[in-house]
Amino acid sequence: MGTLLLFIIVLSLLVFVHELGHFLMAKKMGMRVDEFGFGFPPRLFAIRKNGTDYSINWIPLGGFVKIKGESGDHKGDKDSFASKKSWQRFVVLIAGVVMNFFLAAVLLSVGFMIGLPGMISEDLPASARISDQAIRVMQVVEGSPAALAGVVAGDEILSVDGQVFTEDAPLRELIQTSAADGLSIVVENEEGVARTYELTSEYLEEAEATGIGLWFVATGTVSYPFFHAILQGVAATGTVTWEVLSAFGGLVRDLVVSQEVSVDLSGPVGIAVMTGEVAALGFIYLLQFTAILSINLGIINALPFPALDGGRILFLIIEKLRGKPVNGKTEAVVHNVGFMFLMGLVVLVTYKDFVTFGDEILGAIKGIL
Repeated sequence: MGTLLLFIIVLSLLVFVHELGHFLMAKKMGMRVDEFGFGFPPRLFAIRKNGTDYSINWIPLGGFVKIKGESGDHKGDKDSFASKKSWQRFVVLIAGVVMNFFLAAVLLSVGFMIGLPGMISEDLPASARISDQAIRVMQVVEGSPAALAGVVAGDEILSVDGQVFTEDAPLRELIQTSAADGLSIVVENEEGVARTYELTSEYLEEAEATGIGLWFVATGTVSYPFFHAILQGVAATGTVTWEVLSAFGGLVRDLVVSQEVSVDLSGPVGIAVMTGEVAALGFIYLLQFTAILSINLGIINALPFPALDGGRILFLIIEKLRGKPVNGKTEAVVHNVGFMFLMGLVVLVTYKDFVTFGDEILGAIKGIL
């Protein structure tokens, strides 16, 4: 029940902020907003102010904005979406995407003020404040001395031959120069249980090198002063955006070329499960996860695909190039077909989620019942 509630809160926040962007810019551009709804109908109650119904609805999975003339009607009314200049309509359509990126930057900035866990490298800014430093195993080569001994990814290396390390370079040098004679390595697993292993290097066919089979990095919690945290939050938003775009390109390629849904693609069910798993790690991890989801939502809505904000912007561009708008009925049909395609994709991905997360979903249902 906790996972479901967290998912609803996170999703509602992301969609609410997105729709808030549309709402604020529509008002700014002199458009009449008939309704700004939190959740989806049926309606629970509403308050009317300045010509707008502010409604609370029974299905708490996001929100919506109804702008006068957004379907192409009321072109003769000055307060209609359809009557405004193309640049004004563009600003309203893109505002939701901008707000999602803004939210991500705010969340990551707050995270950097509190302290975000991550890898520690030498190129961190001088203003960075590092705490909780540790050496953590990221990967273990299959069949290596470390793997056969029982070391697994996620273990923390407490000491090697009695020496404690907080940086990975000196530890890597020690292993490379001394592992042939044997090393005594103390590691602690994620349950807090410490174990000692005696490891000697050997040739690893998979890595085509001699070693004990550990890939590890220096980790810690990184925080910054207020203004530096804001700069880092904005920079991190840009970095994550690029990474998401690169990953999304791979997903589209898999879908078009291989006609397969990538194992990395998750729908609402998968995201709900991951929300619960991330929240179990701690608030700061949930903060990061929410920021990443916000960036994903912004990118998806910006795609030039029918029914999405990007698709509606594409029709604005076509209108500008043609010198006249596309027939309203034609545009409506295109958006409806796009919407049906997206719903089909959601169904397909949701089916994959049930196959992938079946045990977790069943456990959650039993918890509710």
